[in-house]
Amino acid sequence: MAGYRVRAAEPGDCEEIIRMIKELAEYENLSDQVKNTAEGLRRDGFEEPSPLFRCLVAEEEDEQKRAEGPRLVGCAVSYYIYSTWTGRALFLEDLYVAPQYRGKGIGSKLLTATAELCLSLGCSRLQLSVLDWNQPAISFYQSRGGRNLSDEEGWCLFRFLPDDLQRMISKSAEKGGDSGLP
Repeated sequence: MAGYRVRAAEPGDCEEIIRMIKELAEYENLSDQVKNTAEGLRRDGFEEPSPLFRCLVAEEEDEQKRAEGPRLVGCAVSYYIYSTWTGRALFLEDLYVAPQYRGKGIGSKLLTATAELCLSLGCSRLQLSVLDWNQPAISFYQSRGGRNLSDEEGWCLFRFLPDDLQRMISKSAEKGGDSGLP
């Protein structure tokens, strides 16, 4: 993959990272769900005593070509998760390559660098989720050894949004429930 390099993101990359996050959300038909900002990324990834995420970015090596297009052409955003069965793990939240740069091995290089990061951090596994209609992504991960746990183990992914959490808490309070928190 001559011409592109992967490196750890820096605080000055946050504007371009949020641009790529928004492009990914648009591709996934979920643009309305992006609430984060470049400032939020900078705070959470670079200013926290313990950063909440890690990010790798792909960029054109040739400065002249970089000046003609986007400086960053891809990113991989990950963070720690924990398995009570196997311990520390890494969750790959986003792996994105701009459409005009796909098919050049950039996604493979970002995924491989994330795998190296995962092992270097002593993680027991790398986990991610893919929308069920995104066959190119599913095929990409499966071709690299990824296991579809929906098929293999029957796992279902659930999400609680703030309104859902508040309703749950309110219903519990109405029944006289105690969360057990101080």
